[in-house]
Amino acid sequence: MSIAETMIPPQAPPPAPPKPYTLSRFFGSVFLGVWLALGVGIFLTIANGWDPEKFSRYGPSFLSGLGVTLTLVVSSILMGAVLSFPVALGRMSKNRLWSWLAYAYVYFFRGTPLITQLFLVYYGLGSFRPQLESIGLWWFFRDAWNCALFTFTLNTAAYQAEILRGAIQSVSRGQHEAAAALGLPERVAFFKIILPQAMIVALRPYGNEIILMIKGSAIVAIVTVFDLMGETRRAFSRTFDYQMYVWAAVLYLFMVELLRNIWAWLEARLTRHLKR
Repeated sequence: MSIAETMIPPQAPPPAPPKPYTLSRFFGSVFLGVWLALGVGIFLTIANGWDPEKFSRYGPSFLSGLGVTLTLVVSSILMGAVLSFPVALGRMSKNRLWSWLAYAYVYFFRGTPLITQLFLVYYGLGSFRPQLESIGLWWFFRDAWNCALFTFTLNTAAYQAEILRGAIQSVSRGQHEAAAALGLPERVAFFKIILPQAMIVALRPYGNEIILMIKGSAIVAIVTVFDLMGETRRAFSRTFDYQMYVWAAVLYLFMVELLRNIWAWLEARLTRHLKR
């Protein structure tokens, strides 16, 4: 008789012992049931109160506001990216004056609420109308859209500068030494070796910053910019129907989820060479 015939045939693993039904599991089940019931109730309430006439009437306004929101966020992100580069270099500079100015800029815009910054630009600079007119800048700051774009650009530039600075400093010293050993000039080594690696590190924080800007852009409705939230407020003031805010929440959620998936695909695409 062979050894294979005497061996015990493969057996299924024993079943896992049942988990005891503790007090924490009981309260967890109760809370889950409450949340599910609340979600179903909200869905049924919205479904029963659905008004196709309101949707057809205010739907185009919501899409127009969505376009304004996207334009504001994309424009401020791109201009903030350009401004963040010299600020990040200033934060890493050995020149004390430049480093201190960059630090003060980042400290202020990261340490104060975005709505405060918007009020300072929109209402604060409006107090200096004669001075702005004398230098030919009043045409810019009298427009709420321009004030919002200016504020958002300065705000996101501060955050992007810190993201970029941290990403550049995360590149190992060996990369600098290898570039120097090859005789590459510092400028070439920075733009060809250091910066590309830093941008991969900064990719996910950049995505988070864009998402925060999308959600934070709702405050511009306070200064009469008719973005998505501005159109929502105007529609609610005419209908007093809370579903206007539900539609706005769905559109914001759609934007964030779409961006999250695009960013995840982009990150997987650009970092595929790092996976083993």
